Amino acid sequence: MWWQRVLPLLFTFHFSLLTSFAQYNIDRLVMIGRSALYYEDYVLSIQYFNQAISAKPYLYEPWYFRGIAKFYLDDYRGAESDCTEAIERNPYVVGLYELRGLCRIHQKKYSAAIEDYTRALRYDPESQNLWHNRVLCRIQEKDYERGLAEIDTMLQRWSKYARAYSMQAEIYLLQKDTTRAVKALDKSLELDPYDGGIWAERAIISLAKEKWKEGEGYLDKSIHLLPKHAGNYINRALARYNQNNLRGAMADYDTALDLDPNNFLGHYNRGLLRAQVGDDNRGIEDFDFVLRLEPNNLMALFNRALLLEQTGDLRAAIRDYSKVIEEFPNFWFGLEHRASCYRRLGNSKQAELDEFRILKAQMDKRYGKQPRLSKRQMRRKSDTDPDKYNQLVVADEQEVEHEYKSDYRGKVQNRKVEVGLQPMFALSFYAVRDEMHTYIPYDKEVEGFNQLSKLRPLKISCTHPTIDEARMQRHIAFIDSVTTAIADAKGDARVKPLLMLRAVAYSAIQNFDNAIDDLSTLQQLDSANVLAYWQRAVCQAKLNAFNASQGTNIELKSANVLSDLCEAIKYAPQNPYLYYNRGCLYAQRKDFQRALDDFSRALELDANIPEAYYNRGVVYLQAEKIQEGVADLSKAGELGLYDAYSIIKKYREK
Repeated sequence: MWWQRVLPLLFTFHFSLLTSFAQYNIDRLVMIGRSALYYEDYVLSIQYFNQAISAKPYLYEPWYFRGIAKFYLDDYRGAESDCTEAIERNPYVVGLYELRGLCRIHQKKYSAAIEDYTRALRYDPESQNLWHNRVLCRIQEKDYERGLAEIDTMLQRWSKYARAYSMQAEIYLLQKDTTRAVKALDKSLELDPYDGGIWAERAIISLAKEKWKEGEGYLDKSIHLLPKHAGNYINRALARYNQNNLRGAMADYDTALDLDPNNFLGHYNRGLLRAQVGDDNRGIEDFDFVLRLEPNNLMALFNRALLLEQTGDLRAAIRDYSKVIEEFPNFWFGLEHRASCYRRLGNSKQAELDEFRILKAQMDKRYGKQPRLSKRQMRRKSDTDPDKYNQLVVADEQEVEHEYKSDYRGKVQNRKVEVGLQPMFALSFYAVRDEMHTYIPYDKEVEGFNQLSKLRPLKISCTHPTIDEARMQRHIAFIDSVTTAIADAKGDARVKPLLMLRAVAYSAIQNFDNAIDDLSTLQQLDSANVLAYWQRAVCQAKLNAFNASQGTNIELKSANVLSDLCEAIKYAPQNPYLYYNRGCLYAQRKDFQRALDDFSRALELDANIPEAYYNRGVVYLQAEKIQEGVADLSKAGELGLYDAYSIIKKYREK
C-alpha cells in the first residue's frame, strides 16, 4: 500500500526535525553559556554548559567552555579534567591542549604541560605562545640544555622576539653565566625597551653584584612600565637602603604593601626600618603581621620582643624572648635582654638565673647597646642564625616571575583595552551597591511600572551580581510562573507588564535573544513603551559585544540599538540614563563629540551619576583632552567610583 511506503519517510522527516530542533536548543545553550562567559559570569555559564553536557555529552565544545569557566574560577583541577574530556571527543583542537597546559602549570605539573604543548605544536607549529610556554616549563623542570635549544629555534623563526632573549638570559643566570645573561638581556631591551619585566630581570643581576645605584635605575624603568608590581618596590627598597636612602626605602615598602598587603618581606623589612627610626609601635604592627603569617618565625619574634621591651610591655617581651631562647639556649644577646626585663619587673631571681648563664659561658664578653641596623648586611629568608636578627631579609632565590602566554589571561571581553567604559544602565531585579558607591538611580517610568505591576519591583543598575546555581533556578522558576500567567492572560492588558518582567528575568540569566523577543512583542502591543525600548537596546548591545568578539559584523544590529535609544529618548527626554546609554554607544563607535554631548546632557539632568563622569572622562582622554578627562575622573572618584583614581595616576604625568 502507498501509505506503507510513505510512513517510513514521514517518520524519518519527523525524526530529523526533532534532531535539528534538539541541536538548535543545544547550540542556543552553548551560545548563551559563552555569552555569560564573555561577561565574566562564570558560575552562570557553567550551569548552561552543564545542561548541554547532560543533553549531548559527546560534543566537545561544552566541555571545553566549561573548562575555560573553571579556569577563570581558579579551579585548575576541574578545568584540566574538562579539557581531557574534550580532547577525548576531539583531539585535533589546539586550544584544548593550550588550556590544559596552563591548568597543569598552575598545579606545577610542568612535565605534563610540556606534553600538551608538544602535542599542540604538531598541529600548530607556528604558535609563538606554545613555544614560549614550553620553554618556561623546561626551565621549571631544570632542562636547561633543551630549553636553550628550543630558544634557538624560536629565534630562527622570530628573530625580533624580545622575550626569547630574556628567557635565554634566565637560563644563563641559573647556569651561573652572568656575562652571557647580561648580553642576552641587553639584546632583549634593545628589541623591546617597553617590557617592564625585562628591566626587572636586569635589575636583579645588578643587585646580586651589589651595584645598588645601577639596580635602582633599572627598577625605576620597570616601575614606570609596571606600576602595580609589588616585587619591584621591594627590590628598589633594598637598593635604596644600601645607598642610605631610608626615606625612599620606607616609601617603597609602603607602596609594595599597598599593592600586596600579605607580602612577608615587605612587612618584615619595614618593621626593621621602623625600629631603626624609632617608630616602635608601628614596627610592632609589622612584626605582628609577619607572625600571623609565620607564627614560628623566631627572627620576627625576637625583633618584636626588642620593640615590646622598648615600649615598656615587658611581660610580652619576656614571652617572645623565651620562645627564641627555648630554640637557641646559647643566644646570649637574647638572655641579656630577658634578664633586663625580669629585673625591671622586680623579678631578681629569674634575672640572676639568666645572668648566671651568660657569665658562666662568656666570662669575658663585653655587652654594648643593641647594634643598629647597618647597611650591606642582609640574610636569606631561610637563614635562622639569631645573631642576624637585625639584618634585612631577601628571598632565598631572586626568581624571575614567569609570564605564560595565552588568550586566557586578563578579562575575557577586552584584554587589550587598558581603560574601559562603565557599562550601560539597564533594568534589573538587583541594585548592586557598596558602602563607597552609594548612588541610587531613580526614574519615574520605572517607579510607575513598579506601582502598577506589584509582582516584582524593577531597579536600575549598570552592574549585576553573579548568578549561582540556586539563583539561576529561582530565575527559571520565576520565568515559568510568568509564562503561565501570560498564557492565562490570553492577550489582555495584563500581558504587557508580564512580558517586561520575563524579559528582565531572561536578561539576568544572559538569555538576551529571548529577552529581545519578549520586548519586541511588548513594543507591538505598546509602541510608546519607554522601558521596552530601553531594555531592548541594552540587551542588543550586550549581544553585539559578544558577537563582535566572535568576529561577526554588528553594524546593522548596532544601528538597531541606536534606533531604540533615540525612540526611548523621544518619549522620555528627561531620562538621564537614556542619554548616558546612547553616549556609551557613541563612545564605542569612536564618535567622541556625540558621546561627550550625551554624557553632558545626562549630567545636566542628574549631576550625581558617577558613571557619567567616569565615561565622559575616559572619552576626553581618548580625544586627548587630558585635563578635562582627569577632572571628570576625579569627580567620579569623589562620588565613590574609585577605579577612576588608578586611571588618573596613569595620566597624571601627561
